[in-house]
Amino acid sequence: MASGRSGRHRREIELFRLYLVKDTSHNGHVVQPDINVNHLSYKFPDGSTGLSNINLDLPAGSRTLLIGANGAGKTTLLRLLSGKRLAPAETISIGGVDPFSAGLEGVTYLGLEWVLNPIVRTDIAVPILLDSVGGSFYPERRDELVRILDIDLRWRMHAVSDGERRRVQLAMGLIRPWDVLLLDEITVDLDLLSRSNFLYWLRAETERRGATIVYATHILDNLVGWPTHLAHMHLGKVKEWGPMAKFDAVTDSYNNTGNSKLGELVLKWLKDDLRERGPRNGTAEVKTYESHEGKGGYGQETKDD
Repeated sequence: MASGRSGRHRREIELFRLYLVKDTSHNGHVVQPDINVNHLSYKFPDGSTGLSNINLDLPAGSRTLLIGANGAGKTTLLRLLSGKRLAPAETISIGGVDPFSAGLEGVTYLGLEWVLNPIVRTDIAVPILLDSVGGSFYPERRDELVRILDIDLRWRMHAVSDGERRRVQLAMGLIRPWDVLLLDEITVDLDLLSRSNFLYWLRAETERRGATIVYATHILDNLVGWPTHLAHMHLGKVKEWGPMAKFDAVTDSYNNTGNSKLGELVLKWLKDDLRERGPRNGTAEVKTYESHEGKGGYGQETKDD
């Protein structure tokens, strides 16, 4: 019986490894990992609107916070940027090429289908999982992530907390070097210290390797001074975006309420969005991904064939 379970686990690990390699490591190289979005509009296969006329220009080495209420279109945008959905021609380029048609090595997207993969809830040792996704090929990165995320290599994945499991998942997703990282609210289960250490490591990655990050989140702890850019989404549109300096004059006028200036700015945006949208009545202007296990709707689809 034990031998059969071990064999099943090995097969599951191999499938998970192939999944990660397929979805995060592609055939081409990102020479200059800047992100350009030009008049991007997107409709879902049923004809409903997902995004409307989005424009962004995010330089290599930037760290962009993608801000917006639930249903604003953040997940749809991230999935299009990652190449998991086909965008209209000439609307998205990463390093000057289309992420869907060209395939890009080093573009990593971490969303819900990755977080909820069942292999990380089975009775498997952490070192086996880490080695299955490149840990033995990148031992220095593996060891650095284990240290930064405070991972105990003696853990068994079926017997850890959600926060501990999330730390292992983050290490698995980031062991392979990436040039562009697209994060869809995947730090929700981390405690304050783990999140702080993780964000510090991400910042160092952008500064020492010129990598680019777009991070959709509702959690603003430890983010003061972290983003280089902000992008504010509402009902499938980007209402405003730019480098942090663009928003400094606005935040300097805010009263001290106990929140950071970034927190005050985001709170103001969300309040304005709510007034503009009005109460929910079950007929959203744009289609969004349905909630899944209370974790939001990101990552519900697979890449188009």
